[in-house]
Amino acid sequence: MEFFEKQVETNTVYEGLIVNVRRDIAALQNGNKAQREVVEHPGGVAIVPITKDNKVLMVKQYRYPMGEELLEIPAGKLDDGEDPFDCAVRELSEETGCTAGTYVDLGAMYPSPGFCRETLYLYLALDLEYGEMHLDENELLSVEAIEIDVLMNMIMDNKLPDAKSIIGVMKAKRFLEGPMVHYN
Repeated sequence: MEFFEKQVETNTVYEGLIVNVRRDIAALQNGNKAQREVVEHPGGVAIVPITKDNKVLMVKQYRYPMGEELLEIPAGKLDDGEDPFDCAVRELSEETGCTAGTYVDLGAMYPSPGFCRETLYLYLALDLEYGEMHLDENELLSVEAIEIDVLMNMIMDNKLPDAKSIIGVMKAKRFLEGPMVHYN
């Protein structure tokens, strides 16, 4: 059985700097109608930069919505029409000062598809060259190099709650371990 819903009515209720919010009416396959709230987000990228000594460059910053300081992989929002790879190169440089000699596409993810239209593109960055950070205005963060196995333990001990970081670190570790068995 294939599941679907069809938008029959839409109403934008908020237009913001980063997100827009709309309230839709969707026709369901059983003939009923349901109200849906959707956060429109331009999407973004997240990068797992790995040093030559197998450490991940993480950024620590205060996240206002959560009311706490979080440790995360470098990430950023896509500009209008921007290619995700170009965004990854830009964000890695801005937040860590690094450029990478090698990038590996780790795929895309939907952070919260129940209400948000954001797609987040994940990259592994290897063969790092260090330079100067150039943060956006009012972007306050520090960079910490943490062993990937320590991060895996933090994930399993619920000490790294950021979803993109959990997924990025786990996918990067698995990629670095070698050939994978693929599901068809």
